[in-house]
Amino acid sequence: MNIKVVRGNPTPEELAAALAVVRARAATAQAAPSGADTVRDAWSDPSRIAAHRVPRPGPASWTRTY
Repeated sequence: MNIKVVRGNPTPEELAAALAVVRARAATAQAAPSGADTVRDAWSDPSRIAAHRVPRPGPASWTRTY
């Protein structure tokens, strides 16, 4: 694995932290079986936004906006 710093002048501690993150991500990617279903995070699930009915427009609809 080759890592090249393109911009800036990172300290050895910053390089070590970045390398630790890259290695951890690579290890988890290798540990997951290929073709396995990935678990979606609840925050990225689009159905979370549309889980409730949208209020119908009307004279008092401004009180029900979010």
